[in-house]
Amino acid sequence: MRPLRSAQTMANVPPALGGLCSGSARRTRKARRGRHRWWPFALPAFLLVCAFFLLPFLLNMRFAFTEWTGYAEDISWNGLDNLRSMADQGILAGALEATLTYAVMAMIVQNAFSLTLALALQRSDRVNSVFRAVFFLPVLIAPVAAGYIWSAIVAPAGPLNRAIGLVVPGFDYAWLGHGFSALATTAFIDAWKWSGLTTLVYIAGLNAIPRSVIESATVDGANAWQRFWRIRLRLLAPAFTFTIVVTLIGALSAFDIIMATTRGGPGDSTTVLNIAVFTQYGGGFFGTASALSLVVTALVAAIALPLIAFLRSREIEA
Repeated sequence: MRPLRSAQTMANVPPALGGLCSGSARRTRKARRGRHRWWPFALPAFLLVCAFFLLPFLLNMRFAFTEWTGYAEDISWNGLDNLRSMADQGILAGALEATLTYAVMAMIVQNAFSLTLALALQRSDRVNSVFRAVFFLPVLIAPVAAGYIWSAIVAPAGPLNRAIGLVVPGFDYAWLGHGFSALATTAFIDAWKWSGLTTLVYIAGLNAIPRSVIESATVDGANAWQRFWRIRLRLLAPAFTFTIVVTLIGALSAFDIIMATTRGGPGDSTTVLNIAVFTQYGGGFFGTASALSLVVTALVAAIALPLIAFLRSREIEA
């Protein structure tokens, strides 16, 4: 009896409504098929991450809990002794403090400078295109080369002190010779190196804001500051999520620029975690170097994951 009732029901459906139902069913099937088409695009990236990050990380992680040096043949399990040893020597706390200070300074300077630059170069014309290319040039320079260039610029007899000396006669300052100024200078170099890329992200975000929204706010009497603070800044939330996370994680993994400028000095003022890893490994203490590498990974995960969740929630509110 059921097939008969179904046939009667279909017979009572108007032709137009039947077409809509069949069209809706086709769209539903197409949407279901589309949900399963993402994996061929994600598979290459997944394999690369597994081959060049996850697998080496897992293979190296066990050495963080071993006594492994270049002065003995045996590799023995020692639990958390590597971390305790570095904590007792002050290496771990000093490297963590330098890493976090460096990362926060680089992130703030890079994002503030890039957002200002994006607002100035948002309009697409020939002049702005030239300036966008000029400000993107540092991205193409190798980090080590950028470090050597700025080492010459900020040297006591370099062009920066000479330029300041035109305003302040007799000015002489070793920017890389004092603890805090060395850390701030290297963080500034890091921000300068990558600001061109961040600027392009902000320009794309600004151009994605509907012009009608800005025009409506202008008609309602909003001035330039109100349009920026209450509209553009809020609608830039997706761009902020990308730039803040990428700049912060990149700065937490800093190595090249510091090696080219200060090599961790003066003293230990610019010895960030990756410089400490290099120092321990170069000294033959492979176990402690592995433990520090594990700390770098844990630090990035502990900061990046909550930060991404928080910024994504801000996108929804915006």
